[in-house]
Formats: sequence, C-alpha cells, structure tokens
Amino acid sequence: MSLQVAISHCFGGFQLDIAFEAPPGLTVLFGRSGSGKTTIVNAVAGLLRPDAGRIALGDQVLFDSARRVWQPPHRRRLGYIFQDARLFPHLTVRQNLLYGRWFAPRDSRPDEIDRVIEMLGIAPLLSRRPGALSGGERQRVAIGRALLAKPRLILADEPLAALDEARKSEILPYFERLRDETRVPILYVSHAPAEVARLATSVVALQDGRVSRHGSATDVLGDPSVTPLGAGAAGAVIEASILRHHEDGLTELEAAGGLRLLIPSVPRAPGTPLRIHIEAQDVMLATQRPEQISALNVLPCRIRALRMGNGPGALVQLDACGNLLLARVTQRSVSALGLQDGQEVFAVLKAVSVAKGAIAGGPQPG
Repeated sequence: MSLQVAISHCFGGFQLDIAFEAPPGLTVLFGRSGSGKTTIVNAVAGLLRPDAGRIALGDQVLFDSARRVWQPPHRRRLGYIFQDARLFPHLTVRQNLLYGRWFAPRDSRPDEIDRVIEMLGIAPLLSRRPGALSGGERQRVAIGRALLAKPRLILADEPLAALDEARKSEILPYFERLRDETRVPILYVSHAPAEVARLATSVVALQDGRVSRHGSATDVLGDPSVTPLGAGAAGAVIEASILRHHEDGLTELEAAGGLRLLIPSVPRAPGTPLRIHIEAQDVMLATQRPEQISALNVLPCRIRALRMGNGPGALVQLDACGNLLLARVTQRSVSALGLQDGQEVFAVLKAVSVAKGAIAGGPQPG
C-alpha cells in the first residue's frame, strides 16, 4: 500500500507545493527545519487542511480539494509518534498501551499486545508510570501505543530529536524492526543524515517547500546536488554484506562489483546485509594509488560529477565499482589535482572513520 501526496499550502509567507508517492516501507522526509516536513505530516494526519491538493492511502482518499473530500483525523486510522512521547502521565505503561488498542478494529488479534510488548522489550515496564521511564523507554511505549491502534500508516515526526546519542542508539533498532516486521508503511521526519541512511527505504528531500529529489537512500544521499542540510552534512550510503571477520578486530565487507571495505568489528554473521553511511568529509582523493599510508581502504573510483560550493569547498561524486560515494574537498584541491568528470582516481577512507552508529542492517526484501 502506497501513500500519494500532492498538496499546496500557503501560510506566514511560506509556500508549500509538493508531490510524491511513498511506497511500502519507511519513507523519510528529509531537510532543514522550516522546509515543510512537519506541515506535510500534519496534513496527512488531518491536523492541517491544505489549501489544495489530494492525499490518498491506497484506495482510501483522505483529502481531495477538487472533490471536497476531507476525512477527519479519527477516521484515517493513522498512528502518530511525536518528538516527545505524549504518554498519559496518570496511567501505567500497560494502560497507555491499552488506550492505543481501544482504537483498533474489533477483529484485531487478542494476542497483538503480547507481540508488541515482546518486540519492543517493554515487559519490565508495564507497571510503571511515564515519569519513572527514561526518554528512550517512553518512546518505545509511544511506538507500542501507535502500533496497537492497528494503523494503516505510521507517522513519526522527528521521534529521536529530543534524545541524546545513547538513547538514539537504543531506539533505532526498534524502528528497524518496525520497518521490517510490521508491514505498516511509515512516513518519518528527520534532518539527521545518518538516521536517514540507516532507516530509509525511500527518501523525499525537501528544500524551501519543494521536493528537490525523491528516490532510494543510496541514490538521494549519493547525489551531490542534494544538500538540504549543507555540504558539511553530505554523505553516501553503501549497501554491502559481511564477508569475513579478522582476528585484529576488523570486519571485511563486500559490496556491488566486488568492492571490499574494512570497518570496525560488526558482531553479525558472515552474509548479513549491512548499510554503511560514509560521510563525505571522511573521504580523501588521490590521482595515483597511495602507498605506505595508515588508511586501509583505498578504492579505485571514477568521478561522476563535481559540484562547486559557494565557499571554498566542493563535492565530488564517485563511482566505486557501481557504488556511489561522495568526497568533500576544497576547490583548491580540485584545481591542484586537475579533477574533472570521468577521471580515474582513488578514494581513501580510514577504517575507523566508519562509526558504529553509521552501520546498520538494511531493509529486508519483500
């Protein structure tokens, strides 16, 4: 089931005019604050009525200005996960979960609550009230409450923004399970590139109320023209699988075209598919294969595109055996090395540059 959105809305001097289709899986609305992400989510939820357009979830039309169709929020069967969990403070965790289940269709499976509790690991929390929970625990309960309403679509508006890095690392695997195990489509708002790379099935990049790019995480994040957060936040995604583990604490990966990468140890079995987010600022370029250097990843590449910035920097899109990479260099380096489209170069990446938070299992097929 896909979500189709084509709306325009004007308020406070800001003009939103967007159109996209979100396929099954987890679609990320990605862009700076003020680019229109939350406005889109609120329009889908029915919390905002756009000036014009159409929103449809599968065969259910939620909004159609031409036909004067408007489904109120309580009829849309959507689950909404906010930045703050918004749990009822006077209810226990179990009671908060049961509140979500109250909105589910009557034919819902009676054991659904047990399955959700197990998936989110919240059984030890059931008797507590929200005030006795950590931020990460509260968000897990909020996810469970949304799931138990048996929604046709889950909306998540920057659900990790209020959490510190440790709590984010705690919650991200649950969103991966939500993406892979529930088969409920998810529209997820974020401005964190590593978060997008880790979770997204597809990405809608937004800039100033317009869609600047729409496609897979690999294609969108690997496009040097898509920098909704600025060139400093640029980075690409490589999909690979674990080839072997080495005794010195490194894991060797194999990507498309036989590309090999060494990264810090990943405690998963050989053959496990992974996604690796590589920041452009961590990639160096050389016109000849460097020798006697500490960096373990020296990758033969071909330059696909150069994008000069307004300042001293430039973004270089690279094709490494069919895998897209980005390198952030200075325009002086572009000139000194004579870089140009189609040129054969070497990308240099330290194994330790790939942080553990940038490594995750990719979306499961089907």
